[in-house]
Amino acid sequence: MIGKLKGVVDELNEDHAIIDVHGVGYLVHCSGRTLSALPRAGEAAALFIETHVREDAIRLFGFSSAAERDWFRLLQGVQGIGTKTALAVLTTLTASELTQAIALGDKTTVARAPGVGPRVATRIITELKDKMPGFGAG
Repeated sequence: MIGKLKGVVDELNEDHAIIDVHGVGYLVHCSGRTLSALPRAGEAAALFIETHVREDAIRLFGFSSAAERDWFRLLQGVQGIGTKTALAVLTTLTASELTQAIALGDKTTVARAPGVGPRVATRIITELKDKMPGFGAG
């Protein structure tokens, strides 16, 4: 599995980047927050990667921090949350904001993410509040 990529930003798009690692361009889906933190095309970058292998595709998801990647993993463990919604939450909230919102049971803050209504926000808080101890907020 691919866990980290270090290379040169080849291209930035609305929902993904292409990272050139020694001549191989990896298409990496990212949150808006991670995409905005990446340098311009032609500059060096490093991303923490979550690799999803399916029968018909291999998809890479990139994050600027290990905490953001860990939240991506946790969010997908919530019933009804897929990669698209998890990325939307991480575009809207930083890892520390998400940690705080869940700890305080603040469903309004969690529901700010596109595609997350009050029911889904409540489910996120309920299912993840006990999985947070020892989890880095950074």
